[in-house]
Amino acid sequence: MSSAANTNCSTAAEAFDRVAATYDDSFTRTVIGQAQRKQVWKRLLQAYAPGDRVLELNCGTGEDARFLATQGRSVVACDGSAEMIKVAGGHAWKETGNADLIFKHLANEDLRLLSRRQLFDGAYSNFSGLNCVSDLQPVARELASLVRPGGRVVICLWSRVCAAELIWYLFHGKVGKAVRRFSGQAKANVGGLNITVLYPTVKEVGRAFAPWFELDHRQAIGLFVPPSYVESWARKHGALMGYLEKMDGVFAELPVLRDLGDHVLLEFVRGNQ
Repeated sequence: MSSAANTNCSTAAEAFDRVAATYDDSFTRTVIGQAQRKQVWKRLLQAYAPGDRVLELNCGTGEDARFLATQGRSVVACDGSAEMIKVAGGHAWKETGNADLIFKHLANEDLRLLSRRQLFDGAYSNFSGLNCVSDLQPVARELASLVRPGGRVVICLWSRVCAAELIWYLFHGKVGKAVRRFSGQAKANVGGLNITVLYPTVKEVGRAFAPWFELDHRQAIGLFVPPSYVESWARKHGALMGYLEKMDGVFAELPVLRDLGDHVLLEFVRGNQ
């Protein structure tokens, strides 16, 4: 990994340290955050059976890990932000009882430090943690050594083209914001720090994960459900939001549309290489 990439990763970790205490209020518990997360949870339950041992990257405050653990999956959840892990651990103690759940302060570039004695049945990363990684191939290589053949890796990334974002910002006359993803990268301010956010295409992600993984499934997350910055609108239109969620359930896996959501969910299968 280049020095510039390392700098962005360390800056991202510091940025999320700064927002860890408020992250659940600003996203996890929001109407839009919950609507988009339910779509991901449905797929995770299909990918991993009860009793499976699963690795999570970029776990944040641990919402997905706690959910899977209470559904009978064994989860090792990692994040490069020490403060996020502290918040996640506090939630876990209160909410998961005897569920099989471990939180680790571990950045993506340090996955080599995890033991290979017992391979995972799968791994996942939700809501754009991997959009801060400039080169996904080293991450894919490490996952290939951690996940058993036939295991599934599910990643949810910000997409290159978000139809809802395009329409929203064009309607408000903000052309620059409407097309900000098209170049493949942008700057985001998190906790007062600027970090580089990458928007890889599905083909680019697929190349990074080959030859160890084969893409088996993809779908939009937030195709009709809008991005999180529309939260104030979403709170005022509860009935319409419910309808938009149902629309996502119908159309999110269709060709073309599956690449136009706020996020794209990609599910890979570990090969025998």
